[in-house]
Amino acid sequence: MTLSAAMMTGMAVLVRHLAQDLHPFQIAFLRNAFGILVLAPLLLRYGASMLKTADMGFMAARGVFNAAAMLSFFLALTMLPLAEISALMFTVPLFVALMVAIFLKERMGPHRIISLVVGFSGALIILRPGIEIIHVGALYALFSAITWGTAVVIIKKLSRTNSTVTITFYGMSFLAIFTLPPALFVWQWPTTEQYLWLLAIAAGGTVGQLMFAQSLKIADATLVMPFDFTKLIWASVFGILIFSEVPTIWALAGGAVIFASSSYITYREGRRARPADAPASVEVV
Repeated sequence: MTLSAAMMTGMAVLVRHLAQDLHPFQIAFLRNAFGILVLAPLLLRYGASMLKTADMGFMAARGVFNAAAMLSFFLALTMLPLAEISALMFTVPLFVALMVAIFLKERMGPHRIISLVVGFSGALIILRPGIEIIHVGALYALFSAITWGTAVVIIKKLSRTNSTVTITFYGMSFLAIFTLPPALFVWQWPTTEQYLWLLAIAAGGTVGQLMFAQSLKIADATLVMPFDFTKLIWASVFGILIFSEVPTIWALAGGAVIFASSSYITYREGRRARPADAPASVEVV
């Protein structure tokens, strides 16, 4: 999950750079179309077996929510600083924790609830609601957080009976289908240099998505999602070095609270040792 956060933040940096000349909707479609090409070697390795699934309906539903999340997130990237967008997206674990407890019947003890609430409070420290005027970009980011949280719950359900490669392949395919219509309305042919940037976005995003799906497959969603908070660190570093966006004291304070909550969850889970004879359920991609 930590590596996924780094890859996805790097992708966001490239999207913002490219969005100066191409519309975010077109970038979203081409990111997914090229992402399928990135997955081609895996298709050759696993063969047609990776296409087998009994959950095509859930695959399509995941694609709908994921497409809504991606389009709104790419729009937000053109309007807000990276660190602020990351802070808004930190509401995702709270939505995920509530939904997996309700729909997937996963156990969510008081320690996890408190830790997630503390982490969410850290994001609120950064945003300071009621003090700052809510930007339209913030609304896009919040909508992205809600729809992405829904997609995460569906991914978690799919991971019970599907491999990470299968989930990622169908996710990319449905994303390409659902992001094509919006892209056609703003289409312009990219230059050779822009195609190279798009390939880099697709590669980084696809690898990050594979890591994300694998983390949900081998661990409980409410355990791994707090480590998505490391996006704040990456966003702050990239923001300073590339866009000269210096994080405010509120961003630093909120980030410290988020880090503390994630560390506490790790500590609590470390005390729940798995029996030595318990079978491992890790599927390596």
